[in-house]
Amino acid sequence: MDDLDRKILTELQQDGRLTVTELAARVSLSVSPCHRRLRDLERSGAIRSYRAIVDRGAVGLDFEALVFATLRWEDPDTVTAFEKAVAAVPHVIQAERLFGEPDYLLRVVAADLAAFQQLYDQSLATLPGVQRLTSTLVMKHVVNDRPLPER
Repeated sequence: MDDLDRKILTELQQDGRLTVTELAARVSLSVSPCHRRLRDLERSGAIRSYRAIVDRGAVGLDFEALVFATLRWEDPDTVTAFEKAVAAVPHVIQAERLFGEPDYLLRVVAADLAAFQQLYDQSLATLPGVQRLTSTLVMKHVVNDRPLPER
């Protein structure tokens, strides 16, 4: 990957709906080489997908919590079962496995506190292998959905 590829990625992170012609103009490249580089970036996996970033408030998911999960055991079967179950909960919009304690950080969205409590009681607290869940509420997003830096 060279500097031109990084410029292409930077532009697409700012606006994923750019046409190849618009993208080529922004990175000072003709359309054919730009298109070829774009396809190479997609094939290599540098560009995983294209999607819309939806405003949570606009769709009624204003409430957000960070949930820290500690597992009873960290054997491969428990970890696999936990991760598979977490992936099946649509309100968990991000899940990270951590070094040390806790074992996982889950970013969870809901309509409101009552909806989060129901989700917590019926889904999160019943995840396989969970020893302890600790939650904290998100008060404000300071940096959110930021594009990756060039390096």
